[in-house]
This record gives sequence, C-alpha cells and structure tokens, in this order.
Amino acid sequence: MSKKVVIIGGGAAGFFTAITVAEKNLDLEVIILEKSKNVLQKVKISGGGRCNVTHACFDPKELCEFYPRGTKELLGPFHQFMTGDTMEWFEKRGIELKIEADNRVFPVSNSSQSIVDCLINASQNAGVKLHLNQNVTSISNLNNRYKIATSTDQYLADALVVTTGSSPKFWNLISTQFNHSIIPPVPSLFTFKINDKRIREIPGVSVSNATVSVVNSSFETNGPLLITHWGISGPAVLKLSAFGARFLAEKEYQYNVTINWLSRPFNVVFDHLKALKKEHQKKLVSLKPIFQVIPKRLWENLVIASEIERDQRWADLSNKQLENLANQLTNGVFNANGKTTFKEEFVTAGGIDLKEINFKRFESKKHKNLFFAGEVLNIDAVTGGFNFQNAWTGAYIVGKSIANTLRYES
Repeated sequence: MSKKVVIIGGGAAGFFTAITVAEKNLDLEVIILEKSKNVLQKVKISGGGRCNVTHACFDPKELCEFYPRGTKELLGPFHQFMTGDTMEWFEKRGIELKIEADNRVFPVSNSSQSIVDCLINASQNAGVKLHLNQNVTSISNLNNRYKIATSTDQYLADALVVTTGSSPKFWNLISTQFNHSIIPPVPSLFTFKINDKRIREIPGVSVSNATVSVVNSSFETNGPLLITHWGISGPAVLKLSAFGARFLAEKEYQYNVTINWLSRPFNVVFDHLKALKKEHQKKLVSLKPIFQVIPKRLWENLVIASEIERDQRWADLSNKQLENLANQLTNGVFNANGKTTFKEEFVTAGGIDLKEINFKRFESKKHKNLFFAGEVLNIDAVTGGFNFQNAWTGAYIVGKSIANTLRYES
C-alpha cells in the first residue's frame, strides 16, 4: 500500500508542495484538501490579475532583507531554492516570464490564469488528487501519522502539510491540537489613511523617491510615494507598513509620519532655497516647482502650507518663510488615522512561531512529519513578488523532504 501525503490548502504553497512531492517520489499518494470549490484564488487576483510570480533579486542575503519577519530563517532555505529556481521551474513548464523595470517578475501573457493553469496541469500530470469542498474539522496525531476529519470524509496521512495561509481557524486548531505557539496576526501591507489639506485634493499625484518615517520610532523607508483619495500609498508606504506592522497595530493606527518629498537633508534644501531667492527674485514662488521631482499641484500646496502667498515673489520671502518651505519639503508631519487594505492583496504579520520550525525541512520541531509552508508561518514580506517566493521556497523544501523521508521510512 502506498504511503499517503495530505496537504491542507489549495493555494500556491499547497499546489507547489504537492507537485514537488509527487514528482520526486512516484510511489506516494498525494492529496490536496481544499475547503472551497475553487483553488489558487490568491494567485488569480495577485498583481492586479497578472500574478507577480517572484522578484528578480538573485542574492539570498539581499532577498532576505525584504522580509520583516523571516529575515534570518529564510537565508538557508533561499540557498536551497531561490528566485532563479522559481523562474526556471515555470519556464520548464512552458510559462515564459519577463522582468519588469522594478524587478518584479510576471508571465509574458500578463495573465495570472497562465500560472493557475500551469500549477493545475502540473499537479494533474504528477498524479496529485484534488478534493474540493473539504472543510477540515479536526486533526489528530497517531504515532506520527495524522488522522484528518472533514465535514464529509476522513483521511490518514503518513505526512501532513498545512498551507492554509492566514487562517485564524487553522491557527487555533494548530495551537490547541499540536501545542504550537501562534504569534497574533496583525495587518501588513496597508496604505496610510491621512486627511490633510496639503494632499486632500490631489489624488493621483506621485513622487519618485520620498522618505517616509513614523514619528518617535526607528521605522523609515524611501521610494515612490502615491497620493490617493484616502491618504498615501506606493512602495515607500507599503514597505513601512510591513516593517512597522506590529508597532502601528499597538498604536491602534493613530500615529504621525514625516515625509521628506526630496529625500534630501533640511540644511541642503534650505541653502538651495536661499540661492534660488537670489536667482529668481522676480518670479512667483507658487508658479513653478523649483525641484523637478515635485509635481506642480503638490508644490503649490506646500508653498501655501509654508505661509507664502500665491502672489508672493522669491525676492519678498523672509528667512522664516524659506525655513517653513524647507521644512514642508523635507520634514512635513502628517497625522495618520487608520489604514486601508492595499488592493485585494491582504497580508498579515503573524502565524506559527518560527522558533518551533526546523527550516532545513520546514517541519514542526514538536511533531514528526508535520510540515508548514507559506503564510501560515509568521513570515511576510513587502510587495513585489516576495510573499510568493516564500511560498515556492518553503513548498519546494517541504516536498523534497517528504519525498526523501517517506522513501526510506519502513
């Protein structure tokens, strides 16, 4: 009788695990249990429907820096299965990929459906069995074999893999039935809700390289920033929300941020403004941004916030007004009052405590042949394909480990 591997969760990590196990050990029976009637739903909506498969960062140590939680733990795994391995895996299965200007990797088709189809076809070709509408109600450990009960069936597995993502129900089940510690989940990857007259009426305006900091903290990031109808977004803000996820949750999302629209020091900008006062004496200050990276509408609002009149000329500016303008450009304080989910790509910081996982195999340190991959663990990343890379890497290592272990176990 063939040994059985059961994977709970029909998402990216679940399918990648199943395919890896089945391809590396043909003697195993591999089953995916999915609670709904659809699979790979997060893959389908990711990247605006294009699926940001991974990120073109090919140095494991550098890649780890994109993970606020999991930085240390992923270094070894990334040496086993890296972004280049992911790209090769999909390309070998007929999916042509492209690297965009910001190093995000997408299918050339620009359709996530091609990734969904690839995973489904690869699983079918490998003999993986997919059981839909299987809502798992309980799991028990029977001498390192696992009895899984659903609302309609029961399964006995020689190895069990949990790839249920950010599921409070499963975190509770893993905590109560397997005594694993769960780091309470909080939102990550969210935009900042700000109602401020300096940005209120200019949604769609963006700055290519702003520096954003949370006041009274060490959290600071820089990068593109986008003004939206509800506040600020863009890579700089999303990265800050990820790294500051727990801190901002503790603040109940009531905090101040400073924005340096130029990513330049105050004294440098102040000196430059003083020089411009002499150079453009007769010109109106509000008429045209003197820094090309600042859009016109934002410039006008910052000028007004600096207590400079619309019809005031450079020659008429006082040192205090120049100082105000330099402050608005490099150290403007904005009150954030709440958060907004970034598109449909909701990510949480939290999950199974990483100290309880053997990252050479992504196996529980408490229960033999119990494995985890993907966001069920307390690992998350900034936007850009990194969360998928964590899923592919963990799933590959789990699949390889199970395939080898069950080959030699009697």
